[in-house]
Amino acid sequence: MRVGVIGVGRMGQTHAVTLGSIADVDSVVLTDVDADRAEQVAADAGAGTVATTEDLLASVDAVVIAAASSAHADLIHACADAGLPTFCEKPITTDLASTAEVVEHVRRAGIQLQMGFQRRFDAGFSSARDLVADGTIGTLYVVRMAGHDPAPPHEDYIPASGGIFRDFSVHDFDALRFVTGQETVEVYADGAVLNFPQFERYGDVDTGVVALRLSGGSFGILSVTRHDPLGYDIRMELLGSGDSVVVGWDDRLPLRSIESGGRPAPADAYANFQQRFAEAYRAEMHAFVDVAAGRRPSPCTAEDALEAMRVAVACDRSREEHRPVRLEEVA
Repeated sequence: MRVGVIGVGRMGQTHAVTLGSIADVDSVVLTDVDADRAEQVAADAGAGTVATTEDLLASVDAVVIAAASSAHADLIHACADAGLPTFCEKPITTDLASTAEVVEHVRRAGIQLQMGFQRRFDAGFSSARDLVADGTIGTLYVVRMAGHDPAPPHEDYIPASGGIFRDFSVHDFDALRFVTGQETVEVYADGAVLNFPQFERYGDVDTGVVALRLSGGSFGILSVTRHDPLGYDIRMELLGSGDSVVVGWDDRLPLRSIESGGRPAPADAYANFQQRFAEAYRAEMHAFVDVAAGRRPSPCTAEDALEAMRVAVACDRSREEHRPVRLEEVA
């Protein structure tokens, strides 16, 4: 199997290296808007050859899209036209109308599209899903989630990001749906700029909170920040009638206890998402090779991405209008 990787920034490099280690992948073809970077990645990673996007699409059996978010929709359309199984980092786009157009094109073309929601491949999130599904959790009361970045992104990133809920929290919204098997039916969201004034210049916030009502009657609570002084903190707590469990509580969790004899802050807390989800990124790429080979359907579809984005859009509307927003309002 020949697999093309479009975009060789941080995630493109990671995926190219993983693909090069998979037995079913005979060769990896790279392309990037920066041709010199593509050549350098190919040399450094031993990850195959370099081509133009057009030549890549004409010569590979499957495609991994890790280009800039603004290019995702056009590239998925091109892959659909070429009939190629496709993996794409989130988002498809940051607005619902163009996302829905991509979903419909993928459906008509009949290709397999796998979206890059890597938490579905994390051992902790998968185990939590199993505990809900097999009844161990019992009646699920509340899901508490934390999404805290160690530091804000560069200011140039902010205006194209779509905002904190569409850019960052969309992972939490997909994970909530994946783990609980429930849909979000209503949200109340708020946010503010508390420490980083650059976000205000683009109508964004550096800190947010969301309360979510789920279709099965459970509730979700999310805190999200662009800064955590101790590191990268991603957690999900599930509180039910049969058990109470947490995902993301390990020796590298960037949190310290101030109780007597409590847990100190770890010396090697997670610094970024690549460290926290290294195994999950490898697992999702192995899954995509299986998808491309026809051995399994996509484990994270375009429709899944659309549903997560609907929740993010509802959160933006709730924050702007200072009211609860039902998902049925977000067409």
